[in-house]
Amino acid sequence: MSDLHREPKELGATPQARWEASGFLPHMPESLEQLDLLLLQVAQGRRVHQDGIYFEGKRYLDLTLAAYVGEDVTIRYDPRDMAEIRVFYHDAFLCRAICAELAGQTISLKEIQAARTARRKTLRETVTERQQVVERYLAVHRPPETREPASEPSTPPPPRLKRYRNE
Repeated sequence: MSDLHREPKELGATPQARWEASGFLPHMPESLEQLDLLLLQVAQGRRVHQDGIYFEGKRYLDLTLAAYVGEDVTIRYDPRDMAEIRVFYHDAFLCRAICAELAGQTISLKEIQAARTARRKTLRETVTERQQVVERYLAVHRPPETREPASEPSTPPPPRLKRYRNE
């Protein structure tokens, strides 16, 4: 016998009977599309450009967006799948915009951010290496500095005191 149909002494009825007696019915969305919208928590504002919507360094396109160039829209997305975003205009669903680079793939926001961080790190290392090469090159091609004899001790410069005009 399952736990739903067994009657514990404390409750005085089976759990299923108590559930049905309470009259609680959860509000379910009318369609799977509305359920998806409830589950997509992340929302951000963006502006529609002539060539689509830019988000996280990617460009998202849909033919419907052509009529909304220059308008501010709200996008919602699933952080686990950045291949598509949902676009809303004045809180009404407008379209699904797709990133051509990510189409057919499931790439999460964390993966995109990790890839961007790794790319920045390699670029920073490359720039540092090139700066060191340039400094070595300049050091080799600088004219030799004329040095004074080391026999004379150099005197430290006198301390600079701030003087006021009226003194």
